[in-house]
Amino acid sequence: MACAKTLAAAGHKVILAARNVEKLQEAADEIRASGGEAIVLAIDLASTDSIQAAIKQAIAEAGPIHILVNNAGVTKDGLSMRMKVDDFNSVIQTNLVGAFVCAQGVMSGMMKERWGRIINIASVVGEMGNAGQSNYVASKAGLIGLTKSLAQELASRNITVNAVTPGFIETDMTAVLSDEVKEKMLNIIPLKRFGHAEDIANAVGFLAGEGASYITGHVLKVNGGMYM
Repeated sequence: MACAKTLAAAGHKVILAARNVEKLQEAADEIRASGGEAIVLAIDLASTDSIQAAIKQAIAEAGPIHILVNNAGVTKDGLSMRMKVDDFNSVIQTNLVGAFVCAQGVMSGMMKERWGRIINIASVVGEMGNAGQSNYVASKAGLIGLTKSLAQELASRNITVNAVTPGFIETDMTAVLSDEVKEKMLNIIPLKRFGHAEDIANAVGFLAGEGASYITGHVLKVNGGMYM
């Protein structure tokens, strides 16, 4: 949501898409109240049909898509020796395959316009690994590789593709962790604080703007120095 608000504040018409449209509607209302434009769509990133239908609807309602932010992050944690293959596959399907299908769905329009920004939200653990998250780590590491491949394929059409790798960010996903785990994380973050959603949104806003027009295939670490 913070990314959507940042892009809206920069003058972009934003489309918020997820399974939980009620949460999105709250963010869209805030954007509209601030004078921005926002559309809410339902999408299931585990379903190729759902993604394709949502992109078609988005283009019909808002016109060509110039900026795509892939920000899926489902988890089904567990040690590898006990992890169900279905749990591995479902995380890969949403976090990695879903991002690919989204990118594939918008790139032809960007190529026609000869301008585009694709920004993939990966994770610090996609770079450093993390015990008990082999499926999530694989999906985010794969997203970094996808970013670099798409950057090479689309650069000639003035489309940049970059990744942002958040560190420990205060979100609903991290709120459920124990105080012991949080303290352990703080001890390995040089800046000695957890990140905020706005820290990621600021990075996305930069990569989406003209100031980043000569940056592509880059992995922007927003982790407080947790991994360098």
